[in-house]
Amino acid sequence: MSDASKKDQLYQLIRANPFISQQDLAVELRLSRSAVAGHIASLIRERRLLGRAYVLPDKRPVLCIGAANLDRKLRSIAPLQHGTSNPATAEEVHGGVARNISENLARLNLPAALLTAFGDDAAGRTLQDQAERAGIDTRGSLKLSDTASGTYTAILDERGELVLALADMALYDRITPEFLTSRQPLRASAAMTVVDLNLPHASVALLLESARADNVPLIVIAVSQPKMSHLPADLRGLRLLILNRGELETRVGRALPTEADVRAACQSVQAEGAQDLIVTCGSHGVYHTRGTELVWLPAHQVEVVDVTGAGDAFSAAVCWSLYQGSQDLTLACRRGLKVAAMTLETQDTVSPMLAADVLDEIHDFDLSADYHPPLFPNQS
Repeated sequence: MSDASKKDQLYQLIRANPFISQQDLAVELRLSRSAVAGHIASLIRERRLLGRAYVLPDKRPVLCIGAANLDRKLRSIAPLQHGTSNPATAEEVHGGVARNISENLARLNLPAALLTAFGDDAAGRTLQDQAERAGIDTRGSLKLSDTASGTYTAILDERGELVLALADMALYDRITPEFLTSRQPLRASAAMTVVDLNLPHASVALLLESARADNVPLIVIAVSQPKMSHLPADLRGLRLLILNRGELETRVGRALPTEADVRAACQSVQAEGAQDLIVTCGSHGVYHTRGTELVWLPAHQVEVVDVTGAGDAFSAAVCWSLYQGSQDLTLACRRGLKVAAMTLETQDTVSPMLAADVLDEIHDFDLSADYHPPLFPNQS
């Protein structure tokens, strides 16, 4: 059999199992290890493989970088009364913006990798085990022996709406530019990078620099108003920024009570280098940019069981849409609103009903010329 045939057979074996060892390939094909290594090197030169772990070009993952936490949700049974004890239910679930997005993507049948920091504790081991069971590649993540895993505690009212959240996420400061540089092969293999703003400012700046150099789409997800300070001033290289209205207000330093205010703020951020923005407005809906203009889409009206994870589900569906090659942000947001609604209707942080086929049919919206988004109160 010719060398070309052997190389093609080797390629097919790697397609079937991207993690097959060179020794197993050698046994299967009756070749020496050196011959297998030579064929792999040739396939890499031809860009049929992309290097480490034999990543295939059509299987390049979405790399999510950021938080993977143990989420504690405390939900009041009755209307909350301040200054006294309130009866409540409690549960612990796996959370974190980057982790939630990666699980949503895995359920949507995309290859997903997670680059995060785990503490060397029971929570860290549980988080990593659960992610791997969900089909998320966590092999590049940082494991810290001197700190606990991140936690996020949400206080919900009797309707499931968020009242207050407390986050202990100092360990993500250890995802430094030096650490990210050490994971360059993993980052280079990604089709898209999704970053949450739990990362330090310098690390986000490094990823923006890499996006400019490598032309790999970079999506940044805001996580809170205080952490908007982690977003650099120079946003060149940023394909998409997803944030809520309060976070946009923090970025531009002023209140945004009207659509004209939101449009002007988006234009300011675009002038700093961001290609597009999506501005979420809770149960009202979302804006997205189209050039210098804004498009408004109302949210699905559903019976809310729990808001936790709905924003991450929205972001994941937007990423899924962009991964498919579509640059239509209206379509991406419609998909996001559908998946967010599914998440709102369940107690789970990631909807167990989620699968790629749920995005095949997208609800139409009444976008008549006389429809306008509501005015919003001036609040954070």
